[in-house]
Amino acid sequence: MKKVAFITLGCKVNQYETNSMIQKFIQKGYEIVEATEKADIYIVNTCTVTNMSDRKSRQMLRRVKEQNHKAIVVACGCYVQVAKEEVEKIKEIDLVLGNNEKKEIVEMIEKYEKENEKQSKIEDVMQQKEYVELGEITYTEKTRAVIKVQDGCDRFCSYCIIPYARGRVRSREPEKVIAEIKKIAQQGIKEVVITGIHIASYGKDFKKDYKLIDLLEEINQVNGIQRIRLGSIEPLLITEEFVERLSKLEKICHHFHLSLQSGCDATLKRMNRRYSIQEFQEIVERLRSVYQDAILTTDIIVGFPQESEEEFKETYAFLKKIKFYKMHVFKYSPRKGTRAAQMLGQIDGKIKEERSQKLIKLSDANEKEYHEKYLGKEVEILCEEEKNGYYQGHTKNYILVKVKSKEDLENQIVEVKCIENEKGHIMAKM
Repeated sequence: MKKVAFITLGCKVNQYETNSMIQKFIQKGYEIVEATEKADIYIVNTCTVTNMSDRKSRQMLRRVKEQNHKAIVVACGCYVQVAKEEVEKIKEIDLVLGNNEKKEIVEMIEKYEKENEKQSKIEDVMQQKEYVELGEITYTEKTRAVIKVQDGCDRFCSYCIIPYARGRVRSREPEKVIAEIKKIAQQGIKEVVITGIHIASYGKDFKKDYKLIDLLEEINQVNGIQRIRLGSIEPLLITEEFVERLSKLEKICHHFHLSLQSGCDATLKRMNRRYSIQEFQEIVERLRSVYQDAILTTDIIVGFPQESEEEFKETYAFLKKIKFYKMHVFKYSPRKGTRAAQMLGQIDGKIKEERSQKLIKLSDANEKEYHEKYLGKEVEILCEEEKNGYYQGHTKNYILVKVKSKEDLENQIVEVKCIENEKGHIMAKM
């Protein structure tokens, strides 16, 4: 029995697609092992969202060969899709596959073994018109399953390479999504995470009038599923009608990751984001008026081309006013092939670092303030795993809580009392 190890970089979509590939290998009798173990085949599912992602992808592809010089090394995913020629030059790689070719991974490996020469197959995703099914997922985490409902993005933000790696918007048929979730529920999985490259666009490519909220209403009806968590969402999805319908779904988790990117209108315009700061604030107020316990998180880019000190101050003031629970702060790095990379006024690295640190400090202070509000209160958590006698799990609004227990609490929803604030989580007792 040959051993296969996976390394997955990047987003939850990649995580879903790795699970799909794992399923294919299991069905063909391969053994799945940890990436740190000696394996016969190493598969690196790459990411290209930043230059750092590219570098990490290259490092991983070279590193796995050191674990077993005779192993087959496979590169697939977004970095491969946008940097085909670059990837093919990496001598450690035996097989190169684009995003749509992940569905053929077992066959391509077996072809490589037969012919014993480097293989490469990457289609032009921009020509892809329909959603590509990678195969049913029954291989998931123990307590939650990531469900991919959509691929591609039509937004073309000026800093982003992802539309070129993933192609145009393609939505998955709702019947297939629901069928997969029903099978997952039968395994005892209580939580599903709805993800895609741009899930706000779900249904845009259908001939019928069917949107993300219609799909969520159907998922809410699936027996056994107790929590529905949304992946990163475009702020403009949050209309009054969307929130009104969403508020009636008792399984929806009250955590919303709204990708803001900047708190300054001038910067947002250069980024080709399609909302204003005023609109974003109204969206936040809309959510908080319906969900009093709503937790909002976001992504912010600092040091975008031409971002002046004044523009950064505007962003900082806006973020202070909104009070996100957590902010994922990225220092802008030019991506070859995007409009922003060609813009004048690229910002010095030292300035980016200073701005990044200011926002990280603000994010840490916000998190601490949120946690302190919960001390002495009882919350429900879905226990995910046990480490050193402590079970950790998330509240419905995505606060990480740890609790000591001698009982087996894995995959159980339990009520605990918050007693202590720690960086990154809250300590609780039964």
